[in-house]
Amino acid sequence: MFPAPYEYERIKPPRSPLDLPRYLGAVLGGFFSRLFYIFRLVYKSGPIFLVLMSFVALFNGLMPLVGALLSRSILNGLQDVVMERTGADMPLSAFWGSMVLILLVWFFVYRILNKIVSRLSVAVNRMAGERVVHYVKSEIMQKAETIDLASFDMPAFYEKLENANREAGMRPVTILNSTFEIISTVISLVGYIVILSHALPLATLAIVVVSIPSAIINFVYRHRTFTYMRRRSVDRRQMNYYADVTVNKDLAKEVRMFGIGDELNERYHGVFRRYYGGLKKLIVQESAWQITLSILAAVVNCFFFALIALKVFRGEYRIGDYSLYTDALTAIAANVGTLISTSASVYEGTLFVDNLLSFFKEKPHIVPRVETPEHPARGCAHTIELRNVSFSYPGADHAVLKNVNLLFRPGETVALVGQNGAGKTTLIKLLTRLYDPTEGEILLDGRDLRDYDVGELHALFGLIFQDFGKYAFSFADNIRIGNLGKEPTPENLHAAAKSAGADAIAARLPNGYDTQLMRYFDRNGAELSGGQWQKLSIARAFYSDADILILDEPTASLDALAEQEVFCRFDELRGDKTTIFVSHRLSSATLASKIVVLKNGEVAEEGTHRELMEKNGEYALLFRTQAERYLDTSPAAGTDQV
Repeated sequence: MFPAPYEYERIKPPRSPLDLPRYLGAVLGGFFSRLFYIFRLVYKSGPIFLVLMSFVALFNGLMPLVGALLSRSILNGLQDVVMERTGADMPLSAFWGSMVLILLVWFFVYRILNKIVSRLSVAVNRMAGERVVHYVKSEIMQKAETIDLASFDMPAFYEKLENANREAGMRPVTILNSTFEIISTVISLVGYIVILSHALPLATLAIVVVSIPSAIINFVYRHRTFTYMRRRSVDRRQMNYYADVTVNKDLAKEVRMFGIGDELNERYHGVFRRYYGGLKKLIVQESAWQITLSILAAVVNCFFFALIALKVFRGEYRIGDYSLYTDALTAIAANVGTLISTSASVYEGTLFVDNLLSFFKEKPHIVPRVETPEHPARGCAHTIELRNVSFSYPGADHAVLKNVNLLFRPGETVALVGQNGAGKTTLIKLLTRLYDPTEGEILLDGRDLRDYDVGELHALFGLIFQDFGKYAFSFADNIRIGNLGKEPTPENLHAAAKSAGADAIAARLPNGYDTQLMRYFDRNGAELSGGQWQKLSIARAFYSDADILILDEPTASLDALAEQEVFCRFDELRGDKTTIFVSHRLSSATLASKIVVLKNGEVAEEGTHRELMEKNGEYALLFRTQAERYLDTSPAAGTDQV
């Protein structure tokens, strides 16, 4: 159940020169695999973008060569015209009829085409970026639905999820643009090398040789930077956490009342100093190397510039040739530099995209264990049995539940009670197969839960967790999510709301059931109190028409009378459905046909309220202790109740 390692983590560094081919093969194989994945990503989001990007890459690769050759021809043409002059002014008609004018027209067309394609490239990149972000975000959302709840308990998974969401931005398109830029650069580079090879064959070799150390430095430090950021991902998450807490709407009251803004700020700066220190060291080291190599490259370039100028002075080259060859020298140096830096950026980018790939490769384990899953019966009473069930959370060294044996009979109302940390919520997660037991088995109608189709199994349960969701939807839609497959007629919605006592809340809202809740998207959205939200969440359970109702402290934000009313309504409306609920107010447990007392992950007691009170054990102690607080009329107790 542990998340899979990143792809690059599987590649072991070479221990000897003999391992180098294997290492390079693995690195290059991973690089091209990730690059191909990005191409497929963009293709799936819109094939036309790949076609347009390919056209732009080809155009950008050829046009610099065309421009350089046109400039050479224009300059040489002008030189010829000037040389033909014999001291007298040339008539203007001679200029209009010359080849130079035709070349200037073509140069003008060349410049216009460059502008058009440049704007086209910007438009394509922007549209492709939006489409890719939409596609990747959609894929992440769909993938997140299939991932086990246990994965969300793992810090390594959160890192993958954070990284995947971050990489869903412009990085795939940026990498693709850089890849096409490399293609354009290679086309231009080959063209300039061909042009220069006739005049200065050694110049190209010298520039490439000087650029090799720069390439090595680029790739080495890109990998070091990525590795550093990967190892420091906890620091990045901490900085994001401190920054988010400071601006969190729900925490703004405490931040101000307790004056913890400065504390959060200081912690943010402390983590940043630790994170930035190592990153700055890498940047400074790389910059020092690159500055030294840039000076060396500039000296080599200056030497060849001077050599070309000398040949022009001797009459071996013409003015246009000087322009062409110096442009070629400059372009080769620039293109080699671009090729190195862009390739390094693409390599670094594909390493980051490995985050996305690793997230998508996360495999669910909460799946049917049989090839043909069973389909649970619907619309009838069910029996649930736990046999010797124990459970530990992934990575934990202690069991939350230990050897639990329980039977939930059809039509029973079962109350789970016990102190915090006793394992009540964990037991509910196992009953609904959000987790699988570490040991033992859970049977539904005589068959192991692991034999059933997971989606159909989840549909059996009308479930309200204590940390239920508050959605920035309309009031009606917040109820409707309890059963999205049910016809959302006003009658169905109103009946569910009335059963939970939430109809009175809707009646006070400006647009009734159509009122937008929360102010994330609508500044006129209604903000509900904790108790109102809780009634709304209970309405979802009534709306669900589920066979088994499970309520994990659904009334914690309600007063005692409101809670009693809700549980009475549940008892009236549930019919023959099995109902399991958790409540810290033990007065509500008196409504249950069976009470299960959990203590330290084990079943301490089981029975009716009367039976457990007569037993005078753990439940009786908890019940009397709580009852005494309500009956105590001392000033201290009164203050405590307020």
